[in-house]
Amino acid sequence: MFIRISFCLLLVTVLSSIFYSCKKDDDTDEIPDVLVDRQLIIVNYPSLTAVNGWEYISGGSKGIIVYRVSTDEFKAYDRNCSYEPLSSCAKCNVDSSGLTAIDTCCGSEFQLLDGSVLTSPATKPLREYQTSYDGSILTITN
Repeated sequence: MFIRISFCLLLVTVLSSIFYSCKKDDDTDEIPDVLVDRQLIIVNYPSLTAVNGWEYISGGSKGIIVYRVSTDEFKAYDRNCSYEPLSSCAKCNVDSSGLTAIDTCCGSEFQLLDGSVLTSPATKPLREYQTSYDGSILTITN
């Protein structure tokens, strides 16, 4: 009986160590949490006065992309690419179409309508911040 229990404990210990040693450390793949609390007076940002307009603003981990979806809806995404976000070059830029953001370092591409991945190697969407718009002031928070 003692041998059977010892064997089971040994088996559990070996399997646990194999499982945990192969598990990726999720903390190294996370975009750093940074407090975001910004207010933008939209008339001061001419590119945001039209639907599909976009603007880079400071804030977040590596800056923020603000995108106007409709007359009363905005999206705000961290420019930090979700693929290897701690890499110094993991930063997204809006492409010439104004509809997608691309990390030229890894080649990942994201849709600005919802932040979803269009082209890998990224598998997670861009980090999205909360927005509210009262008709003249856009508030961006997390």
